[in-house]
Amino acid sequence: MYAITLAAACALVWGVSDFCGGKATTRSRPQSVTVLSQVLGLPMIALLLVVLPGTPRWSDVLIGAAAGIAGVLGILLLYRGLAQGSMAVVAPTTAVTSALVPLAGGLLVGERPGTGALVGALCAVAAIALVSLAPGESGGDAGPRTPRHKTIGLALLAGAGFGAFFVILHFAGEGAGMWPMVGVRASSIPLGIFLAVRARAALRPPGGSTLLLMAGAGLGDTLANGLYLLAVQHGELAVVAPIAALYPVSTVLLALIVQKERMRAVQIAGLGLAAAALVLTAQP
Repeated sequence: MYAITLAAACALVWGVSDFCGGKATTRSRPQSVTVLSQVLGLPMIALLLVVLPGTPRWSDVLIGAAAGIAGVLGILLLYRGLAQGSMAVVAPTTAVTSALVPLAGGLLVGERPGTGALVGALCAVAAIALVSLAPGESGGDAGPRTPRHKTIGLALLAGAGFGAFFVILHFAGEGAGMWPMVGVRASSIPLGIFLAVRARAALRPPGGSTLLLMAGAGLGDTLANGLYLLAVQHGELAVVAPIAALYPVSTVLLALIVQKERMRAVQIAGLGLAAAALVLTAQP
């Protein structure tokens, strides 16, 4: 129950972070938002290290560094897929893949969740697919310039990157505290800077509300990473990761409340499945 609560909190915070980051990318280049938000999130790592110091070991920092690389590559591929294809195709494909990879990984390493927990994890995967469907878009053609199979390929690779992030952090030691998060940022920020410079994206911090949105995205993402690390240290990867991957739920709810977006029937069904997933996985 403790691990599921942490995973659900992680999904909530990640969703808020994604909403802030999405708003910031309407005003600045995605590469700029990715790098600057991660830099602005560094104070959260310092706070987490004070609260949960753990035992610093190079192996745990290196595990975090590998997870950070996987996460940044996932973001890059996601942005490229969204730029080339329909959001209604790319978003759910990426989100579902990011949940299925750790679900399969947990089962392959020998985890055997109870029937209720496993059904709950599968409900979470289905909920992610439904909630991630973009309002007003269909899963039709990816666009006149990009074949549909290439767009789906990018979405699958992006989801695999995010899923790898979930799996890799699972191997951090239980006594590591928040030190793997140091490794995550030690690799993701330099790689992000390299990609931003290559794309000729400005790295000067903006002013006003855009900077606040970037800070919200970075602080939220870092806190969510920490919550996920704690959850996966105390629960089964095959169950915790799909629950943590429910972050599109809170993003969609925020878009509904703040931006007055209308929800489709399939998204409402997805919210119901998300609730069912939480109930099932929380059963002892």
